[in-house]
Amino acid sequence: MRKSKPKKRIILPDPKYNEVIVTRFVNDMMKSGKKNVAFTIFYDAMDIVENKMQKDGKNPVEVWKKAMENITPTVEVKSRRVGGATFQVPMEVRPERKISIGVKHLIEFARKRAGKSMADKLAAEIIAAYNEEGGAFKKKEDTHRMADANKAFAHFRF
Repeated sequence: MRKSKPKKRIILPDPKYNEVIVTRFVNDMMKSGKKNVAFTIFYDAMDIVENKMQKDGKNPVEVWKKAMENITPTVEVKSRRVGGATFQVPMEVRPERKISIGVKHLIEFARKRAGKSMADKLAAEIIAAYNEEGGAFKKKEDTHRMADANKAFAHFRF
């Protein structure tokens, strides 16, 4: 690589839960630079999760973190061209990329859900991911299944 890598930007923790990963999630959910709207959606979703998961007595951020843990893939397939043929080679996912993939899938499938507001949709997807179901969890399972099916080509990793 000719140029040096750019410096990592420091992300400040969110005001309510004091978590950096929450800010990162909100940054990815944000549209057209409307961060306050994104924060409002996230906090409303957390309130909904807290109301629905009251019987478990868990903190809504813990529920959200467990949901994120359930939908982050550990392996993925990447296309490698070897001798004119393209192989789907299973590869380990870097920790930074794991988080970004999980966040992306959670937001994507929350937006696709049926519901009135984005907060409702996000809360429903978080609860589904916490219970190991829903679109984002299914996507992770499909990714793992694809990597497992192509593990014969793992020796093409380099």
